[in-house]
Amino acid sequence: MLVLDFGGQYSQLIARRVREARVYSELVSHRIGAEEIRARDPVALVLSGGPASVYAEGAPLADPAIFGLGVPTLGICYGMQLMARELGGAVESNDVSEYGKADVELDGTAALFHDLAAEQVVWMSHRDSVTAAPPGARVTASSETTPIAAFEDPARALYGVQFHPEVVHTPQGQRILESFLYDVAGAPAVWTPAAVIEEQVERIRAQVGSERVICGLSGGVDSAVAALLVHKAVGDQLTCVFVDHGLLRENEAEQVVETFGGHLQVPLVHVDARERFLTRLAGVTEPEEKRAIVGEEFIRVFEDEAAKLALAARPKSARADSGRTTMGDVRFLVQGTLYSDVIESGGEVGVASKIKSHHNVGGLPADMRMELVEPLRSLFKDEVRRVGEQLGLPERMVWRHPFPGPGLAIRIIGDVTEERLAILRHADAVLLEEVRKAGLYRELWQCFAVLPAIRSVGVQGDERTYAYPVVIRAVTSEDAMTADWARLPYELLDTIASRIVNEVVGVNRVALDLTSKPPATIEWV
Repeated sequence: MLVLDFGGQYSQLIARRVREARVYSELVSHRIGAEEIRARDPVALVLSGGPASVYAEGAPLADPAIFGLGVPTLGICYGMQLMARELGGAVESNDVSEYGKADVELDGTAALFHDLAAEQVVWMSHRDSVTAAPPGARVTASSETTPIAAFEDPARALYGVQFHPEVVHTPQGQRILESFLYDVAGAPAVWTPAAVIEEQVERIRAQVGSERVICGLSGGVDSAVAALLVHKAVGDQLTCVFVDHGLLRENEAEQVVETFGGHLQVPLVHVDARERFLTRLAGVTEPEEKRAIVGEEFIRVFEDEAAKLALAARPKSARADSGRTTMGDVRFLVQGTLYSDVIESGGEVGVASKIKSHHNVGGLPADMRMELVEPLRSLFKDEVRRVGEQLGLPERMVWRHPFPGPGLAIRIIGDVTEERLAILRHADAVLLEEVRKAGLYRELWQCFAVLPAIRSVGVQGDERTYAYPVVIRAVTSEDAMTADWARLPYELLDTIASRIVNEVVGVNRVALDLTSKPPATIEWV
């Protein structure tokens, strides 16, 4: 199924909800033409919400011909209004906006609502409203302030809802989406971890053939699952390269080497590149520049290791004078890039803006000499975890909190130094130890410490101190596209703060980040 993105804050969430119904979905630009849609032959279309008015200058529009394709189409919020306007209905601006929960009356004979109670709570977020349904369509839901809260035209397989079924604030929203997917569109529920593995193994084999491959292994679930998928596809053609860039958390390098070299028996090369990365990062404070440096340096390390592997595979007589620029038969580099990485880096979606460059998307050098293999590029994090479980990845790695490729470099707000890394590493270890002891690790999407490169006055041991603050960041989320700050118990926060200021030399203050995403991002930079 294709989700046409009109810039709504929930566009990505629609795609996720469809996948939760075991139907594969992709987020595409609203500019996609009817002929391209016809060529892709989707089972259904969804037109997302968006912040614009359909009558505003420069408002995102769709190719009107899509409504004549005969493909079952669901318009949500702005998508419903656009559908109504294009098909001869009317849309007007209300005197009163409708944001938040609303009570609606549903027509139980409607295709989307046939198995639901007539009175439902839904989530509204709009100012404009459809005031006349398109000719041939009938109204199927209404609220006190929105007389046309839904309409349907079964003859043309066109459906619209003013509310947002994709958010949790619409309790029966998933059932409404599933009614559209299964009953209206006849979509088969075949998007499962086993199906993902089978499809990706075939794609990897088709792309790689008999060539050798290296995988940039970070130790996180994304690169780990990518490595296992490629290993399943091409076996000993794969060598994993774990780069210790000096920006890892406490004991992380040892854990990665033990898991992959010991438990999973995947060929692994461990590269100590700490000095190399820290030299490049010295004096750099701008976050996008940090990401670009780490992304480029990763690629250069991988190219060096690929050259070494290629050299080792050649006959001794052919090894003389072989250098970095000769890649030999190592042409492919595996990365654990996710769909959310691509979206946040501003790529491949409708009107999405660039939030930040992910080191493995926007941070890649233009002159890299290896071709990327990215088996997770179409998956969200929760889907990656289910695939990892299916592949036998240990639970402690499957459910490990996300950790950015640039590591602690982007959790230090300012210049990255050995001293600051040591402070942040210690504080982060204390935080995670206490969260695990409290039994809350699995309930959180991410929990980590941030070190702003500023100092504040404190008093410790009856003496004045001038030391760093540490900020605690803990969030709950489903896919990292949106997140809420976690309500950690006060007693736990007190223990964490007390331990950090007493045990971590150079810290005299602990703060708590109480900001959701949006307006903030999860990582600080």
